[in-house]
Amino acid sequence: MSDVAEVRLKAGREKSLRHRHPWVYSGAIDRVTGSPVPGDIVNVTDTRGTFLGRGYCNPDSRISVRMLTWDDTVIDEAFWSGRVHAAVARRESLLADGTTDACRLIHAEADFLPGLIADRYADVVVVQFLTAGVERVRDMVLSALLSAAVPAAVFERSDTSSRVREGLAAASGPIFGSVPATVDILENGARFRVNVESGQKTGFYLDQRDNRAAVAEVAKGRAVLDAFCHTGAFAAYAARAGARAVTLLDSSASSLALARTHLEMNAPAGCETDFVQDDVFDRLRKFREEGKRFDLVVLDPPRFATNRHQLDNALRAYKDINRVALEVLSPGGMLATFSCSQAVDAASFTTAVAWAGLDARRELQIIRRLGQGSDHPVLASFPESEYLKGLLCRAA
Repeated sequence: MSDVAEVRLKAGREKSLRHRHPWVYSGAIDRVTGSPVPGDIVNVTDTRGTFLGRGYCNPDSRISVRMLTWDDTVIDEAFWSGRVHAAVARRESLLADGTTDACRLIHAEADFLPGLIADRYADVVVVQFLTAGVERVRDMVLSALLSAAVPAAVFERSDTSSRVREGLAAASGPIFGSVPATVDILENGARFRVNVESGQKTGFYLDQRDNRAAVAEVAKGRAVLDAFCHTGAFAAYAARAGARAVTLLDSSASSLALARTHLEMNAPAGCETDFVQDDVFDRLRKFREEGKRFDLVVLDPPRFATNRHQLDNALRAYKDINRVALEVLSPGGMLATFSCSQAVDAASFTTAVAWAGLDARRELQIIRRLGQGSDHPVLASFPESEYLKGLLCRAA
């Protein structure tokens, strides 16, 4: 690849790449030899011209290069096909027993395919091309996905802000086969209905699968509050596991309507259900004032921080919401609490929850640390791939 453009780094800026971090920021670049356009493959070198690896570039993005390989591997159709097939194969054991037919197939950088997301929902695959580099090879990727996953249909959800930041127009719609209005899926035996066209993320929060199972393990016989319930997946798991009552709280009427369907699909007879549409912060305070108590509270809020500049405010919000949740939790009750804010690391989140316990005058025991499912792997050299943090706590 002698005609490949070269991106040379400033002195001292090669350390992260030597540690296999896959991003090169624009501020780390000294000069570029050649005239690469968004999506072109480039060689990356240190300040002396020593080869460090190869990736695709976007001169218009703050992340100017996303690394693909650390050697002189040729980036061609065989490369992309091999990476796609390998990622799909890594999920085979998860789907093998038939109790789960939905999972993430490709998790971007953590599966060595930067900018590419692919999720399976039964026989439908939803794909996101989030960067100029993968947009350039979309036909190769689609061909590989069809071969590796053999879906009946493929739907594109490249409608995120990250794609816009790459200088790409948002794109959404069917690109292969006939995509139904909704897709029914199985997850650990629980049944859910997914709208791949308009549902959150690519249609469903697949990353919480293992955490929903962890909550189910402690739900039997308890009165459960699923706060920020969205479409009620945690509540559905709890009901299936024998919870005596579940309360689903969310501000969205449409989410609660689908949550009602999910409870009907999963809850056994005898499990009391209550659906509450309200601001979660306000309703938790009302529950506290009314003296209402729960034996298990699940807190799965939306992101409180989208960048490091919002970190302090986010940590205050996590402390506040967990404090009020603990104030409606029965003695000996369980709190399952989460942060999906990438800017909030696990240690900071744990500290916020600990401070919430002090403010609520509750002693907290961390029973289990929770995180994204195994189909959303964390690349050890890329801490940004660990975005979901959670704690399962017992409150004295």
